[in-house]
Amino acid sequence: MTEFKRKKNENFETFLRRFNKKLIQSKKLNTIKERQYLIPKKNKSAQKQRALKGIKLNSKNTYLKKIGKLKDNEKFTK
Repeated sequence: MTEFKRKKNENFETFLRRFNKKLIQSKKLNTIKERQYLIPKKNKSAQKQRALKGIKLNSKNTYLKKIGKLKDNEKFTK
């Protein structure tokens, strides 16, 4: 961790400007923001479950379209 100290006879605005500049240059703030909203990857079993559910819904939608109970713009989601 870098340490920032105010220089002698340095006003707060210039210290804050220098601090922000060094913070941007070190790219630590960007890495922290990226980690904050990081969504973990799903495991293989969850991916397979989701794929199977999608295939099932797709086949159900095509069946309902064929028999005329579902319009082209609608989607059955359950």
